Amino acid sequence: MQKLTLKKIARELDVSISTVSKSLKDSPEISEDTRQKVKAFAKLYNYRPNTIALSLKNRKTKTIGVIIPEIVHHFFTTVVSGIEKVANEKGYTVIIGLSNESFDKEVTNMEKLANGSIDGFILSVSRETQLKKDYHHLKESIDHGMPVVLFDRTIPEIECDKVVVDDTQGAKNAVLKLISSGCTNIALITTEDHVNVGKLRTSGYQHALEERGIDFSDRLVLKLKDEFNEEGLEGQLNSGIELFLRSNPDIDAIFAVNEKYALTAMKAARALGKQIPSELKVVGFTDGVLSKYATPSLTTVSQHGIQLGEKAAELLIRRLEEDDYEPPYQTVVVETRLIERESTSQG
Repeated sequence: MQKLTLKKIARELDVSISTVSKSLKDSPEISEDTRQKVKAFAKLYNYRPNTIALSLKNRKTKTIGVIIPEIVHHFFTTVVSGIEKVANEKGYTVIIGLSNESFDKEVTNMEKLANGSIDGFILSVSRETQLKKDYHHLKESIDHGMPVVLFDRTIPEIECDKVVVDDTQGAKNAVLKLISSGCTNIALITTEDHVNVGKLRTSGYQHALEERGIDFSDRLVLKLKDEFNEEGLEGQLNSGIELFLRSNPDIDAIFAVNEKYALTAMKAARALGKQIPSELKVVGFTDGVLSKYATPSLTTVSQHGIQLGEKAAELLIRRLEEDDYEPPYQTVVVETRLIERESTSQG
């Protein structure tokens, strides 16, 4: 028999996952007959909760584990602020784990935090997790009754509550703004396809062009490896974008799927003598601190990170307080807003 989980026990006995979980913890909410039946089945098949599920055997910790890919990114810090606001109001504390875009660190963080330290997870998966497509740690958590809420970078194959930004519509609105400003050769600077948000924002770019009858051209798309955290690699990003702009002198606008790409594109354009916004207009996705204080200031798509964090915390705490790990799961979509600054208008 395959490794036994709460979900499999529930399926075999035709009861809910939360009933199995409560039975194994001797909860008086469950009838004695059901508790004995669940415990006998678990003993027969040598059920043992894995590391990730151990905290379920203990009393509630009133603590939430949050795992984010990076701490320096303004978006993730605003999401954490939103999570902490709601968690603190509800009497929960928050522990932050950092994956640094590493699959192994993401898994290790989950195992360490779940070892009796927390009641549930709020998580945005690392780029390496998306690349490897290995989600066993997430599936095991959910199967063993540990609630998980995914935000921003979500995985379609994982059944759980999710909070996402409307990446496609946000990107579409940004590109439509550029088209309405008279731009016809709009470049896209995006990530490789395994990064879900880059893929969704690319789709929005394509939809905007299609809606306005502008042909899509691969020539105007630059896909970059978004792994420029190491010292010295930032220069490679700058030179890559500069070469792209030099090779396509007719580009009159750029839509970049993140703040770093957009600001680097403005720097590269200035090095080539292009005036922003009169000769080249630029819009980025994610409204960080740098966007506001750049020269010129950058027009961006705001993801409303605080609101996203608040929604994620509300979803998780509801699961925890209702002790309900069952579908149907919710996907909350947070709308974006275009914040216009000097990179698209002199005003």
